Amino acid sequence: MSVPSLIFWLVFAVPLVGLLIWIMRQDKRKGITGLIVLAIIVIIGVAYMYARTQGR
Repeated sequence: MSVPSLIFWLVFAVPLVGLLIWIMRQDKRKGITGLIVLAIIVIIGVAYMYARTQGR
C-alpha cells in the first residue's frame, strides 16, 4: 500500500467509519441494522477498490 493511500485511510476513512459507528450506536432502535449496513458497505468498498487496483 502506498503512502498516499495510508494517509487517506488514517486521516479520512478510519475516523469517518468510527464517527458513523458512534452515531449509529446512539440510535437504540435501529443501531444494529445501521452497523450491519455500514459493515457491508465498507467490505464492498474495500473489495471493489482491491479489484480495481489489482492489489497494488
